[in-house]
Amino acid sequence: MQFSAEEKRALRAFARAAAARVANRRGFTCVISDDKELHRLNRTFLGHDYATDVLSFPAAASNNGLGDIVISAERAQAQAEQFGHTRLEEIKILLLHGLLHLAGMDHERDHGEMARAENKWRNEFHLPSGLIRRAR
Repeated sequence: MQFSAEEKRALRAFARAAAARVANRRGFTCVISDDKELHRLNRTFLGHDYATDVLSFPAAASNNGLGDIVISAERAQAQAEQFGHTRLEEIKILLLHGLLHLAGMDHERDHGEMARAENKWRNEFHLPSGLIRRAR
């Protein structure tokens, strides 16, 4: 899937704003890929044999950066269509979700802390409903 120059600029600007506001200016890498690559990574690192929308890989403690986020543009497109917003908005939602994981949050174990943080940042960035809310 291709991205227009305008979409690329918007994603870079969002990533910079998210790093500054959500991650206390700590850097991270975000790769936009496809279902095939997310399937491979999900199987290799988590043992799940399916494509997923976003994966987060925290950096080693000695690294100043937070780590890496990988997003499937194909999943983002399908989810955007399903939930009635743009692919760009969906990628921002996925990036925010991945960034919260890199910041140490885990919605499967934190009794709602990540859900509250995702909701707060989603509202501040004027994004549609986030992953945790949609999963409920």
